[in-house]
Amino acid sequence: MSTLFRSFILIVFFSLFANFTHGQDQKAVPDTVRAGIYINSIHNIDFKNKEYTASFWLWLKYKNPAFDFYNNLEIPMAKSVEKSFFTVDTLDDGTIYMLMKLQCVMKDSWKIDNFPFDEQKLRISFENSQFDTKALVFKVDTLGDHFDKRFALRGWNIDSCILESRNKIYETGFGDESLSKPKAEYSAFRVRLSITRSASGLFWKMFLGMYIGFLIAIVCFFIHTDGIDSRFSLAVGAVFAVIGNKYIIDSSLPESTSFTLVDMLHGLTLLFILGTIGANAYSLTLIKKDKLQKANRFDHTVGKFMLALYVLLNIYFIWRANNA
Repeated sequence: MSTLFRSFILIVFFSLFANFTHGQDQKAVPDTVRAGIYINSIHNIDFKNKEYTASFWLWLKYKNPAFDFYNNLEIPMAKSVEKSFFTVDTLDDGTIYMLMKLQCVMKDSWKIDNFPFDEQKLRISFENSQFDTKALVFKVDTLGDHFDKRFALRGWNIDSCILESRNKIYETGFGDESLSKPKAEYSAFRVRLSITRSASGLFWKMFLGMYIGFLIAIVCFFIHTDGIDSRFSLAVGAVFAVIGNKYIIDSSLPESTSFTLVDMLHGLTLLFILGTIGANAYSLTLIKKDKLQKANRFDHTVGKFMLALYVLLNIYFIWRANNA
């Protein structure tokens, strides 16, 4: 009888233990939120202010009504968020379906090292400001397209659109002193767009003034030696033309500590114009020594050499930026 009693006690004990651990596992499993996005438009790309505007549909499916994404939705990289449309429906299985039309002004760090042959990555991230990874995790809805292929981003090509769910770690406890280590972890639904553009037209619009300034300086080598004063005047005028062109381009770009393609081409042009002024000074020295033939030969040789070298260097730097 005692053996049966002990067996009964053991069965009850293991049953209670199994139910307890099962309940603990259920509590440890966070709720899943299925998230999807369809981007209608990306516009107002502003390099100077490091921002762009995105208009898109966002939908979320979840079962816990406490999530309240209408009030708790957070877009960390957004300067401003405007909700133009909002609807909530409850499906037969109790799932809450929320659909929103949003327009956000997003901040971003533009890579301008190879501008205008640049490749940019646009990032949009969504979080729930009230629930961390212990209560909520995102799952990506990958069905269908994620952006309007014809009108989403005019003037640019969208090479890829990657949707993913990752955890965002904040190295702070947000004032919770009970934590042994100040750290918070939130699930994030992320969208990453890789965009490029065909920049040949933009390139010539930007740098045409610089190249004209350089050609004006090169013309100096083909002016007769009698007009030596005109040579120096044209070369100095070319310097101001190139500097003015650079200021115009820099006014539309953010500040950068790196040496960009824009800096390289303008610096190269100014260096060659300086070489032109130096060559004209040497030619003037030959003229004063009555070595007119030598001066003419020097002008034509140096002029052609500098023009050819300048063109080759430009082709190389542009090719390198275009294939970076």
